[in-house]
Amino acid sequence: MSAPERVLVAMSGGVDSSVAAALLVEAGPHVVGATLKLWGGDSDSGCCSVADVDDARAVARRLGIEHHVFNFGDDFDAHVVAPYVADHAAGRTPNPCIECNRHLKFDRLLRRADALGFEAVATGHHARVVERPDGRRRVARGADPTKDQSYVVHVITEDALRRVRFPVGHLTKDAVRAEAARLGLATADKPDSQDVCFIATRTLRDFLDGKVPMHEGEIVTTTGDVVGHHDGVATYTVGQRRGLGVAAGRPQYVISVDAARNVVVVGDEPDLMKRELVFRIAWVDHQAAENAVASATLRAQIRSRHEAQLATRISVGATHARLEFAEAQRAIAPGQTVALYDGDIVVGAGIIESAGLAAA
Repeated sequence: MSAPERVLVAMSGGVDSSVAAALLVEAGPHVVGATLKLWGGDSDSGCCSVADVDDARAVARRLGIEHHVFNFGDDFDAHVVAPYVADHAAGRTPNPCIECNRHLKFDRLLRRADALGFEAVATGHHARVVERPDGRRRVARGADPTKDQSYVVHVITEDALRRVRFPVGHLTKDAVRAEAARLGLATADKPDSQDVCFIATRTLRDFLDGKVPMHEGEIVTTTGDVVGHHDGVATYTVGQRRGLGVAAGRPQYVISVDAARNVVVVGDEPDLMKRELVFRIAWVDHQAAENAVASATLRAQIRSRHEAQLATRISVGATHARLEFAEAQRAIAPGQTVALYDGDIVVGAGIIESAGLAAA
């Protein structure tokens, strides 16, 4: 009889990872919990606060499993925080959760699991791993469409997917909480984390202060008229409405941020609507994407809280791809990720470089 699979579970101190660990314990693998200490700055109240570590430890104790804390702070600073700051300085809108998954949870943690002799790593993400007819594995949407996290875990490599487990991916959030209550876990009623973990108690400007040079510049309309001034482009994002200080007699929105010219461009809401984007390819299953376009099943998601929309054309080059939507999309922001779906399965992704083809 073979030994049970050894699984290292990333336990954030939330209900999802708590139930993920519990389900694995019930299923029979040898389970060990691990909380990642990622951020120790002066906003230490996000996903790896002292309270979260205590919650994870309490759940591990309840389940009767070992629990460890791994300090990956240097990796987090280098691969998540520093690029986040650099992107804002360049007038882009980054997604730090994706980079955390890419570099920490599904790379650094996997390498630590290797060193400790674990066959697999599990997390509490609401996503699934599916095997296609050709044997390749892909990330797919979780069972709960309101909590699906496939968008932020699409970065997992083909090799890593063979060793990644998503125990709650087949459950709704209500079912996860019910399971936690059944097991008497302390995290059963714990609210979900909503903010960027390292800026949880501060504004973006407070966080960037001292990290990014802030220079006063012009706020202009789409036709080039100067209508105001800003005190640093790094804190502005496409689609932003509040805090512009522009009196136009109607709501104005950030249409683009030009860091090279130190200019913020504003306009009316229709100016935000674009039908096309160009993205820097992270990876694309070229054939699957083309087949999905031909079958009218290719949908593209341009941010975490965006409902994926039908794409009618994709042109894939060596490093970049161009995507056209059936209908114009609001506030396509350079720096954000676009994830491509064929049904529930992710078939490609990349970083948005630009948006074009304004709505008619």
